[in-house]
Amino acid sequence: MSLAVRAPAATGSVPARPSPAQRPSVRVKALTVVLPATLALVMGLWGIRRQNTMWGDEAVTYQLAQREPSQIWHTVQHVDLVHALHYAVMHVIFDLFGAGLLSLRMPSVLAMAAAASGVGLLGLRLAGPRAGLLAGLVFALLPQVQKYAQEGRSYAMVCALIAWASCAMVANVSRPGRWRWASYGLTMLLACLLHEFAVLALVAHGVTLIVSRTPKRVLRAWAVTAAGVAIGLLPLVVVSAGQSEQVSWIGGPVRPYPLLVAVVVGMLCARAPLRSRGPIGAGALAVPILLLPGALLLTASVIKPLFVDRYVLFSDIGIALLLGAWLDHVRRLPPAWYTPAVYIAAIAALVALVPSSFSLRTPQSRSNDATAIGAAVREEGRSGDGLLYLAGRHRILAATHPGDTRHLTDLALAQDPVESNTLAGVELPARDIAARMMRFHRIVTVRVARADTLTDPQEKAKTDTLRRHFREHATTRVNGARITVYVRDHGTPPKTGTPVQHLR
Repeated sequence: MSLAVRAPAATGSVPARPSPAQRPSVRVKALTVVLPATLALVMGLWGIRRQNTMWGDEAVTYQLAQREPSQIWHTVQHVDLVHALHYAVMHVIFDLFGAGLLSLRMPSVLAMAAAASGVGLLGLRLAGPRAGLLAGLVFALLPQVQKYAQEGRSYAMVCALIAWASCAMVANVSRPGRWRWASYGLTMLLACLLHEFAVLALVAHGVTLIVSRTPKRVLRAWAVTAAGVAIGLLPLVVVSAGQSEQVSWIGGPVRPYPLLVAVVVGMLCARAPLRSRGPIGAGALAVPILLLPGALLLTASVIKPLFVDRYVLFSDIGIALLLGAWLDHVRRLPPAWYTPAVYIAAIAALVALVPSSFSLRTPQSRSNDATAIGAAVREEGRSGDGLLYLAGRHRILAATHPGDTRHLTDLALAQDPVESNTLAGVELPARDIAARMMRFHRIVTVRVARADTLTDPQEKAKTDTLRRHFREHATTRVNGARITVYVRDHGTPPKTGTPVQHLR
């Protein structure tokens, strides 16, 4: 993937600061900010409960945020340090509003509304009010934006902070000031502390300033600010490097195709002579933030797989700006045969978004359904049955509602997650697990859909004991996992009739 970025000046646009008569009115500015935020808010609230389900990553947030601050701190010393700030924020929100699906997801809805308003303002400053309004509306409708606006994780917050940091950077080029650069730096640092890969947006901002040929004093101010952000982020990077096993599940690029499509569309839009209202053009900012973060992660993935689409969600700011500026460019062209075709294509694109928009609000839109997993364990298990997780790290998937497993005995658990300051608890030695399994006639097992290589002694003890002394009685499949009931070979089956397999 090429990293070449062309500034708008090379395509014929002439940066010029608008005269007072050309500057948009307060009302126009307000509409450019408010309308995208309103659309994003409406899209975020639509189906926010996702049929009262929660997927695995959200389950982690939901459970950790309910722990005491000291417990959160001790837990992130072992795992998930990169999300520590987000857990702390969510703990405060849960304290204020209670723990539930709405309080889990509303921060992301509001953050994405703030991001949409930031994109609108950014487009206004770069290419004019119509381009800004269109960019903000496009951003709110993007499938990835709709998806992560309804997710109890940090990605929407990161996106909002980067959108507004970009606004601050553009303003600093025209009206530099120490406090303005400080606000930019603080916003970027918060974004990076919420997710380390937000630092890739900082790299994109540097490229924007270079290709825009901004004065040396501006480049120096940005460099000093960027260095401050890097220094502030460094302790988190150093400590979290010891938790790199957290991304060991990434076997290769995860869902790269939406970004690749966005890059192709964005680069086509960037070839048009997009309007520029200042020293930085829309293309000069949008192309680097669309292209560079994903390209850098994909390049790094040659050595160690790191690319996941949500890690560079903020790249959608770039495609929204380019589409908004391009639609504004088309609107200013003289009437011709291709102008109606553009509008027809735009309407067709909106229609094409409808199925995916509905799909994103179903449990099947996520890779697993922790709520369904817990419910299946509750339905298949009997009071007094044994319970095993294959592997133990997936215990958190059935822990969202403690009542789902309350009447079962967790055969491998030595210390629960809260007591041990871990995500999934501490398990017994392999010999003890096997011995406990032999005391039970029925065991309910939980295994995620993707095949895990169970090589550590505890996991081998579980699978070996099941294979030698138990037989599969029934399996229930839910989104992301299968729940299997095993019975002892010498015992009477717990239910009459032939074993069956349930599909959900």
